[in-house]
Amino acid sequence: MKAYATLLMALAWIAALLFVLAGGMLTFEVTARYLFVAPTIWAAELSQLSLIWGSMIAMPWLLGAGRHIAVDAVTNQLGPGAQRICQGLAMIFVAGFSAIVAWKGAGIFYDSFERGRTTGSMLDLPTWVSELAILVGFGLLFLQAVIELTKAVKGPVSLSGAGH
Repeated sequence: MKAYATLLMALAWIAALLFVLAGGMLTFEVTARYLFVAPTIWAAELSQLSLIWGSMIAMPWLLGAGRHIAVDAVTNQLGPGAQRICQGLAMIFVAGFSAIVAWKGAGIFYDSFERGRTTGSMLDLPTWVSELAILVGFGLLFLQAVIELTKAVKGPVSLSGAGH
């Protein structure tokens, strides 16, 4: 579990770096396009790729750290047992949804990889590069939801923890 937690923390930091890089690339693109009338062929597409990968690989850490969006006005009024039930039901839903998205995403990724699809842009990146982010992100989110479900079943859950 410690290795998995370390992996998720590393992915969260990589996601943060990808968001900073996306901002830098877009700033560069705007500057190049409007000040020097020399647009790039790479900045928009690579920044989009950075945002996709950053968002996907950050999801499991966000769930585990309790930093995801939570509407807890009602559940905070419940007792610990009812909070555990609500948390467990939510994690069952997240795990199920994540499994479906990862499964469907794997099919889309494989099809694009096998056919050699590209973005059709000037940079013409393979589409599987961005599609793989869906499989990885939702696959890890599924694992984290199962971990959170196990925690909800085993003991008290505080829904008003850090990040809320």
